[in-house]
Amino acid sequence: MNKSGWTLLGFILIGGLLGGMLGEILTVFSPSELIHTIFAKSISPGIDPPMTVDLVLIKITLGFLFKVNLLTVLGIFLGMYLYKNL
Repeated sequence: MNKSGWTLLGFILIGGLLGGMLGEILTVFSPSELIHTIFAKSISPGIDPPMTVDLVLIKITLGFLFKVNLLTVLGIFLGMYLYKNL
């Protein structure tokens, strides 16, 4: 398998997305507060609300927000592990 930087980035993104989705699913379907506290608690660094620059002729809006929880981080590490071992 050709191991390039783009392949690593793909593994990291897919692992993070799957971990984040699993965290959201656990948030909705788990009855236990312990699971909410450990796995579903997230931090959200980014620009919120988005920054807007109005230049009369054009209006530019820039914003991003990362929502990271424990399962997202575990998914990223799993993606890096799979990249290394495949």
